[in-house]
Amino acid sequence: MKPGSYISKVVVTLLSLVFTITTAHAAYPDKPITLIVPYTPGGVTDALARSIAKSLSERIKQPVIVENRAGAGANIGASVVAKADPDGYTLLMGSAATHAINASLYKKLDYDHLKDFAPIMLVAEVPNILVVHPSVPVKTVRELITYAKARPGELNFGSSGSGGTIHLSGELFKSMAGVQMTHIPYKGSAPAVTDLLGGQTQLMFDSSVVQYVKAGKLRALGVTSAKRSSVLPDVPTIAEAGLPGYEATAWFGILAPTSTPEPVITKLSVELNAVLRDPNVAKWMQTQGFEVAGGSPADFTAHIKKETVKWARVVKDSGATAD
Repeated sequence: MKPGSYISKVVVTLLSLVFTITTAHAAYPDKPITLIVPYTPGGVTDALARSIAKSLSERIKQPVIVENRAGAGANIGASVVAKADPDGYTLLMGSAATHAINASLYKKLDYDHLKDFAPIMLVAEVPNILVVHPSVPVKTVRELITYAKARPGELNFGSSGSGGTIHLSGELFKSMAGVQMTHIPYKGSAPAVTDLLGGQTQLMFDSSVVQYVKAGKLRALGVTSAKRSSVLPDVPTIAEAGLPGYEATAWFGILAPTSTPEPVITKLSVELNAVLRDPNVAKWMQTQGFEVAGGSPADFTAHIKKETVKWARVVKDSGATAD
């Protein structure tokens, strides 16, 4: 065979391969997608995932099936996706736990939250609310800091358990404000809120207390997000109320296994951003206390890296551990 003829055949073969791959990606998706939720059914993450899955399914004309794989602080579900085929048909509803906090909280994970995933989109953030029992004689963040400094270790703040965003929001506050408060971990947010309402603890950073704030049973001093919450627009952020630079939110985003083809990631990003622009989806999310996010895969990647650094410092300073 002549050299020129051989080269021509190679070029034709490569072009054919490129066309085949491009066509396959253009057809994506052509079968159901599984969205892994690393938490139990009925929780906040599960509800958000099911809302997003329903709307995404309607857009792409393929079923998006939510599968709950809970356990080990959300690490089981994350590990399943990290080891899945990188074809775009197995996705993860990740969180601040799986993709920022757990890397520092656990001594060993069987996945690398930075190397084993391809971030697609930050879906939503959920600010916690700094609330105090009415018996605590403070009405602002600045007053709370002054009050706590005068009583080192006397104020108790509850949480849903060591290492979560509720707990670490308090630890970040302690560190930045230079105050000493005692952390009281509970097995879940509900019992922690119950004891706060009863006055057994004095304050808490939680997102499920809106009804008690509106009923006057708890006093809101600030929200932990960078922007005010649409649920309590009259409550300032902690940063603007006396602790500049403070920000600590729970957040959720969708990721694929690393090496998922770029056209697939782009397709999912475009469709998911369109889902968040749907007025019905946005309204539902806001009524549930979610702040709608969105953005590009690059935006989400940068967010994960920034959050990883921030929470690593807080976990180290607090001594929190899951092992």
